Amino acid sequence: MRSSPRRLPALLLGTALVATVLGVGTIASATDTHTGRDATAATSAAHLGHTMAVSTQASGDDPDGDGYIPAVPQVTGVTPSTATPPTRYFHEFQANCSVTHTAPDDPIVYPGQPGKSHDHTFMGNTSTDANSTTASLSGGATTCKAPADASGYWMPSLYNGDRKILPVGPQTIYYKAGVTDYTSVRPFPKGLRFVVGNPMQSADEFRHHRGFVEGWECGDSYFNVDFPASCPSRADVQLNIRFQAPSCWDGKYLDTPDHKSHMAYPVVKPGTNDNMCPADHPVALPMIEFKMAFPVNGDMSQVRLASGRGYSFHYDFFNAWEDRTLKALVDHCIVGGLQCDARGYDQTHPEAGATLNSDYRLP
Repeated sequence: MRSSPRRLPALLLGTALVATVLGVGTIASATDTHTGRDATAATSAAHLGHTMAVSTQASGDDPDGDGYIPAVPQVTGVTPSTATPPTRYFHEFQANCSVTHTAPDDPIVYPGQPGKSHDHTFMGNTSTDANSTTASLSGGATTCKAPADASGYWMPSLYNGDRKILPVGPQTIYYKAGVTDYTSVRPFPKGLRFVVGNPMQSADEFRHHRGFVEGWECGDSYFNVDFPASCPSRADVQLNIRFQAPSCWDGKYLDTPDHKSHMAYPVVKPGTNDNMCPADHPVALPMIEFKMAFPVNGDMSQVRLASGRGYSFHYDFFNAWEDRTLKALVDHCIVGGLQCDARGYDQTHPEAGATLNSDYRLP
């Protein structure tokens, strides 16, 4: 039996439990392309909520349902790196993953409770649903270019009126260094999961979120907190957003009740412009950045998210990479200071070679 960890303040959890998402319109009836399930049920009021609350139901990864999933083994004895390695402008690789299906499920926030979430658009692992666990995702089929990336990636579905708008083709999910000492970045532990952003955040909170990059953009319109009123009606114009995840881990838990406390954004090293991990989250992991493109333009007045207004954007990540492949990409591209594609190849440094072969697998 594991020891009971310290709980989050009761007031915080109580607030999360009673909070609701406002201003969400009716969800259109649609059939889930993965399960064939009729998504009309998503129109119920329950599906409009996404409260980021403490877990209320046991799951395969959290048998006692307390929301804490310990890492095994835990990472101890680490202090945040204050080193400044040789300057390299890039230290990243891409996970290019296509949409697999949509469903009102969320295995992180509502594990084992199908249909309880607002509608999500899933990428990567083709089996991700409310009952997904580390074991069920690991080794599964994926739409990511690298077959070893069986991770689940998802975000609230986007609608134009009652029509669901799905990103077309592989989307760009960056794995970057979020700290100045890119050589200190290590791979995600298997089973790590977290939520980036909050569906209940205000417009101001979204604009000042640490993950905010350029907001919603289309054509020459940038830094929009909510959807722009219109976008150029041209075939080459899509609605885009970039949003960055925290990249410092406490080394103890794969998940916590609020799905965020085990992760933190880097802090500025005193007296410098360098970024480093805070002392209570000393383990530097890859910084994920979603760069999503939605094929919608023209009149944007009816565009909305399943979670509400544009500033309710958030996303979820559930790591199920094959360990050796993830480590090879992190070591070669992030620690190596390269700008890699999904094969781990930097065209500006061809002498460094590629991590993966032409089939996107380890040689």
